[in-house]
Amino acid sequence: MSENRTMIKLCGMTCREDVVYAVNVGVDALGFILAKSPRQVNLEKVKELSFNLPPFISRVAVVVNPEPEELAEIENSGLFDYIQFHGREEPEMLAKTVLKSIKAISIAAEEDLSQVDKYKESADYLLFDTKIGSQSGGTGQSFDWSLITELELPYILAGGLGADNIEEALKELKPLAVDINSRVEDEPGKKNYHLVKKTVEKIKSFHSQN
Repeated sequence: MSENRTMIKLCGMTCREDVVYAVNVGVDALGFILAKSPRQVNLEKVKELSFNLPPFISRVAVVVNPEPEELAEIENSGLFDYIQFHGREEPEMLAKTVLKSIKAISIAAEEDLSQVDKYKESADYLLFDTKIGSQSGGTGQSFDWSLITELELPYILAGGLGADNIEEALKELKPLAVDINSRVEDEPGKKNYHLVKKTVEKIKSFHSQN
């Protein structure tokens, strides 16, 4: 990943037109949610959505507490570069995966950061997302960023990111990458092209000026 530019992942892809648009507008990675979700897709659908992508576009499988058999199927499909774990997976599962691993840590309060020490050695990357009640991710809301301003490790920032707050996030936190989803949608799984473009342009503009 680039050290001088925040990488951009657009998650919750469900239709081919959105995939094509995202690639053309300049995102670096696409997220496909395999876990139960309004944006859930299966492997056959991912194959259809990601057909003939240009080089260097990363494909991310998003899972929650996968069974070993499910994980093996994902790894052997040849469809993904990363697996993003959103459940209570044991660190050993992350360490053993043959793909690059991302561990999502959902944050509502400071005590949630105890998960950092649990996973920082086994995951290739940590991702910080918003936790509201039992819902982790896809909330469209941001968590209290001040909780992670002192962290001295590279990470991916998620949770309610969009055109209205992305510049503030980049300035305050300087994340390695950002993960955008619900704040750039018309409805779950259907991206709003104006909002996607505006958010991506603001990220790129920020780095050209800083």
